[in-house]
Amino acid sequence: MSNELMFIIGFIIFIALMLAIDLGLFAKQDKPVSVKQAGIMSAVWVSLALGFYVLITQYGHLLHQIEDFKHLQEINTEHLHKLELNPADYEGSLKTYRKNLGLEFITGYVVEYALSVDNIFVMVLIFSAFSVEPKYYHKVLLWGILGAVIMRFIFIFLGSALIDQFHWILYIFGVFLVYTGVMMFINRKQEDKIDPENHPVVKFASKYFSVHPHFEGGRFFVKRDGKKLITPLFLVVLIIEFTDLIFAVDSIPAIFSVTKDPYIVFFSNIFAILGLRSMFFLLVNIIEKFHYLKVGLAVLLVFIGVKMLAGHYIQQIGFTTVHSLIIIVGILAGSIIASLLFPKAKVDTKPLH
Repeated sequence: MSNELMFIIGFIIFIALMLAIDLGLFAKQDKPVSVKQAGIMSAVWVSLALGFYVLITQYGHLLHQIEDFKHLQEINTEHLHKLELNPADYEGSLKTYRKNLGLEFITGYVVEYALSVDNIFVMVLIFSAFSVEPKYYHKVLLWGILGAVIMRFIFIFLGSALIDQFHWILYIFGVFLVYTGVMMFINRKQEDKIDPENHPVVKFASKYFSVHPHFEGGRFFVKRDGKKLITPLFLVVLIIEFTDLIFAVDSIPAIFSVTKDPYIVFFSNIFAILGLRSMFFLLVNIIEKFHYLKVGLAVLLVFIGVKMLAGHYIQQIGFTTVHSLIIIVGILAGSIIASLLFPKAKVDTKPLH
């Protein structure tokens, strides 16, 4: 078995184990997740991501089973790292490659984690619109995140294959990200609403499946008169999946601006997604306080899009992954600080739970 395959299998086993622990596969009863629990799990996921960053900086070459300088240079060219490697210093070149790979991972992770915040805004609306009880949030998010992991895997390796065959598709991604960022900024003050009866997923499910009109506790399916029906809670799971599908259209092109290595894209995506559930419970009742985050995310998407469009030029002026990471963190930190310094006018609202 190759080192590359062992690395991937080990990662999948690790993710499966953490999902079992974090998402409550062993939970015996439904109950709301406390802020304390969410805070602990958020810290755990961030720590694991940082630990994986260290692992990449030490053993990242095993991802592609690099054994000599020739193979290292091939990977450098194939994934457009554009690193200046020294044929006379294989070990030094390998260290440079691993360090850059680690930076690409952590930068991609920050980008995906930040874009996940916008996903939380929508999740709050979904749970509120369908009147889901707080004690069932974690069950819905469990299946939503499992589905997201599978969809991201397909999207990422499909996107990587397209980039390998049609390099110009990166410019399409860049234009799309700039457009998305501009539209997000223009529409930042519009109030998002979800109509449970007219949502496209609800219409689709109602057309092709038998839908039970009421919640039945935490059940996704019920039997009535010998017929199996899907419950509104299952509809919410489908809507969460549909929402992630839409967000993936933004987030996956965004991370391809950071790295073209499909493994790094996948790893950073998965760590961000797995941390989304705990981050949801941590931010669910205070998300509105960070009202400038949407502005920050809009600027972030425009920056990433421009970087993708001007890839060759910025490489010539010495713009590196480190510079990207600094700018990305600066944009996010600036939007959070602005939200705290200039709070939104208070409105009488009830917390989601």
